[in-house]
Amino acid sequence: MLSTKSESDITSLAPSSPSRSPKRPVYYVQSPSRDSHDGDKSSTMQPSPMESPSHPSSVGRHSRNSSASRFSGIFRSSSGRKGGRKRNDKGWPECGVIMEEGPYDEFEDKAFTRRCQALIALFTFVVLFTVFCLIIWGASRPYKAEILVKSFAVHNFYIGEGSDFSGVPTKLLTVNGTLKLSVYNPATIFGIHVTSNPVNLVYSEIPVATGQLKKYYQPRKSRRTVSVVLEGKKVPLYGAGSTLTFTQNGAAEIPLVLKFEVRSRGNVVGKLVRTKHLKQISCPLVIDSTKTKLIKFKKTTCTYH
Repeated sequence: MLSTKSESDITSLAPSSPSRSPKRPVYYVQSPSRDSHDGDKSSTMQPSPMESPSHPSSVGRHSRNSSASRFSGIFRSSSGRKGGRKRNDKGWPECGVIMEEGPYDEFEDKAFTRRCQALIALFTFVVLFTVFCLIIWGASRPYKAEILVKSFAVHNFYIGEGSDFSGVPTKLLTVNGTLKLSVYNPATIFGIHVTSNPVNLVYSEIPVATGQLKKYYQPRKSRRTVSVVLEGKKVPLYGAGSTLTFTQNGAAEIPLVLKFEVRSRGNVVGKLVRTKHLKQISCPLVIDSTKTKLIKFKKTTCTYH
């Protein structure tokens, strides 16, 4: 017959018995295999609450296992009811692909709209600038340079018999003088560039003296007197000089005509907007070889076109 131990004996034997280390907690990880078709039995298993913080190795395994359990739980929680989620050939649940909001055509339409807006803005700017330039050009047209022939001073005048460069006998005429012009720029917003074509002193359609007005710039609202030197040396007159009568001192009087054109150009808006004017001038005069006084011109003497 076995003797029963008293409660005191059991108490005394407890401290003397060797202490056993607690069992390591067991974790269950749901494997994404075909076994998951059998139900959610593995997912219902909970990790053992007997977790010992004194074992660092168990902590590391717990963190890895718990993360794996959470990762596998994502697929299950997102699957909804059992068998409600599609799976591929390997048993993995198919994840839904996040689609971008709106098709690419919307972005292309927006880019096309922005390009159209830029082109419309550029076209509007060009049209407005063109209209502005036309208005400025029209407003600057009335401002024409005013040109007046003031005087012609004869420095040398001689006519005599001779021959041309080919040896043909004819009458020869030598003229040397200075022509003075008055140029006025009435424009208030731009200056002008003034020049001329050759200034000719003509006898019976034959130029006997020629000069050139040098190009210069004249500021706005200004007046200037310019000089042009005319020279002609031993110019053959051929048949036109047959009616000329002269003495040893030269011809008494010879009718001549001054013919030339004066050009003026104003840069209103740089080189984009320019205003150009051309004035044709013709002045008759008579040169007396016996007198060397200054020949003055009235405003009505010359014609201006």
